[in-house]
Amino acid sequence: PERLADRFPGFFDRILVDAPCSGEGMFRREGEALDMWSEENVRQCAERQAGILDCVAGMLRQGGVLVYSTCTFAPSEDEGSIAAFRQRHPEFRITDTGFLKQTDPEGLRDGQPRWAVSPTGEPFSGECCRGLEQTLRLWPMYVKGEGHFAARLSKGEESSSGEAVKAAPVGGFEPGIPAKGLEDYFTFLSDAICPDCSLAREGKQGSHYLLFGENLYRMPEETPALKGLKVLRPGLQLGTFRKNRFEPAHALALALAPGEARNVQQLSKEDAIRYLSGQTLNAEGEKGWQLLCTGGFSIGWGKLAGGVLKNHYPKGLRKN
Repeated sequence: PERLADRFPGFFDRILVDAPCSGEGMFRREGEALDMWSEENVRQCAERQAGILDCVAGMLRQGGVLVYSTCTFAPSEDEGSIAAFRQRHPEFRITDTGFLKQTDPEGLRDGQPRWAVSPTGEPFSGECCRGLEQTLRLWPMYVKGEGHFAARLSKGEESSSGEAVKAAPVGGFEPGIPAKGLEDYFTFLSDAICPDCSLAREGKQGSHYLLFGENLYRMPEETPALKGLKVLRPGLQLGTFRKNRFEPAHALALALAPGEARNVQQLSKEDAIRYLSGQTLNAEGEKGWQLLCTGGFSIGWGKLAGGVLKNHYPKGLRKN
């Protein structure tokens, strides 16, 4: 978090902190969580949460939203962590989660201001506790799940113009790659994607694309410079460059609506199950890439040749 805070001061609109915690909400499901529990671990988790939240405070723009959650019942890690954070950062205010409670008024319970205590048991009071009743507690006897806590906070007020005012990231933005060298991808676009699809309309604007090894990604606008960052996915994975060809990614199939592909195979429930288990299918149609769909949804790619639809569903996702 410290490294991210140095790179992104005042940059983000929203940040979700799924905080490392003592895991008391997992006791029923995971015996290991119970074995690891101790009062010292609760204290260490609260200190770690404080450090993460302090970093987050600097990364949010004015008017930005922070959501904080744990899977523990420990007051010092829930109401206590939020009260301590607001004591250090009074520019943050707790915002109402009542709209969520309307979805499950019996299961989603109010946070408890009287439970706002430090890891050593000292109670918080005053302005830092204002609004704690608007946080959420999920109890396993009221919901179909385990124990959780969540709070939603806003940093100050929006700008008077209503527009997001945020700083540029340290290091600037990712420039993307030249369109030259992406010919196999553009050939795939013209062969497999409808011309009115947004991907096709972008044309050969290289600034939209990023290459990680052989994998091609479509970046979001204003992607920060990624050098030195550990990034799981820098955008939508479009596919992989193989020798003299481009192979579309499963993520791209799921991002497309059935009407956005030139060649679509509508599968029955039985054939869809066969496809998800990795089997080939018999089919008719134009040779090449086919977007496979069922129930109005895209589920993956197949490649048709000689009446046989070769299965390109990822092996790690296949049903046994």
